[in-house]
Amino acid sequence: MGVPTDDAVVIQKGKENGDPHVITVNCPDKHGLGCDICRIILDFGLYITKGDVSTDGIWCYMVFWVVPHSSSPFVRWPSLKNRLQSLCPSCSVTFHFEGQASNSSAAAASPVYLLKFFCLDRKGLLHDVTQVLSELELTIQKVKVTTTPDGRVLDLFFITDNMELLHTKERQDDTYKQLNAVLGESCISCELKLVGPEYERHHGISSLSPAIAEELFRFELSDKETRSQALSPDMAKLKKASVVVDNSLSPVHTLLQIVCVDHKGLFYDVLRTLKDCNIKIAYGRFSLNSKGYRDLDLFIQQNDGKKIVDPDKQDGLCSRLRMEMLHPLRVIISNRGPDTELLVANPVELSGKGRPRVFYDVTQALKSLGICIFSKSEDIQVRNGNGKCTGSFWMITANSNSQVLEVEIRL
Repeated sequence: MGVPTDDAVVIQKGKENGDPHVITVNCPDKHGLGCDICRIILDFGLYITKGDVSTDGIWCYMVFWVVPHSSSPFVRWPSLKNRLQSLCPSCSVTFHFEGQASNSSAAAASPVYLLKFFCLDRKGLLHDVTQVLSELELTIQKVKVTTTPDGRVLDLFFITDNMELLHTKERQDDTYKQLNAVLGESCISCELKLVGPEYERHHGISSLSPAIAEELFRFELSDKETRSQALSPDMAKLKKASVVVDNSLSPVHTLLQIVCVDHKGLFYDVLRTLKDCNIKIAYGRFSLNSKGYRDLDLFIQQNDGKKIVDPDKQDGLCSRLRMEMLHPLRVIISNRGPDTELLVANPVELSGKGRPRVFYDVTQALKSLGICIFSKSEDIQVRNGNGKCTGSFWMITANSNSQVLEVEIRL
């Protein structure tokens, strides 16, 4: 029968301050579960120091050693456990239909709320509000920011509640309380309400110039080009990412060996890529950081249970993974009159979910640099010829949570 549902996720605290917490997941398996687990861990501001994953295709066992990022030391561990448990299939169910699961999850999409506040503007305001929303487990779907010449700002946050409680007075009161603690006397008005069907009508596809789209979503980046999104001071080190396929060590699995520079969300990026490529992981080990590098050993299979022997499929998978190692985010900085435009793009899963906390990290970086964000934002989606979303953007002064964003800043 396996383990009771309540024990599907166990979080063990570190013995001493600074020691990693150990997250153990022991439950029935499903396609992409490891990716979904890593996404939640990243969404809670945690860094995976090492990990082990194993499955027989029916049951899986995962262990992750995690520590809070310095940018988000506050972690709601009970909420994290609840979120992780919600991902685990019921122990009483021995099979599932992936197509039905994705359809039902889409049908059960969380309602969108509009948080609107009008207050005196200041540097770092957008990040401070974003941090409060993150700690409250409210996910930002879209942001619009408008500043006025007299130093005031009107911010519109379109949000969803990961706890599904924002319809209750208690949850709303707690949200107002936490926001007022940050905004203080500078707040002129603050309003929270459920949005109507007009949100979906205005949530469509906006225009993005072909040149910008090509710059952001070009699959093959030329090593000879000095591209604006290659912001690392040591690109030679980044380009040492190694992805090797070996079919000699197992009669039924392909060994995928990855050596690359460590970055935030690395495990999520790798598992997301494998999930979207319909690759199953039988066993995986993520090593500790060694001089800024990570080693990943993954025994994988195609969705049909066979090894990956086709050279074209091997090359395609390795090429895509190298791209994730080299450019987990795409960044473009350009001049727009007296102002500077910042555009950040990140991949979106086939499920429609983007990388967590991108908006949080961008606004934090701008705040630390003392850079002001101003202007308004609108949602953008970029689709390929098959109509599948390959990226999203948030045209804004400060942008949104996952997906893509465009920001106008004044240096």
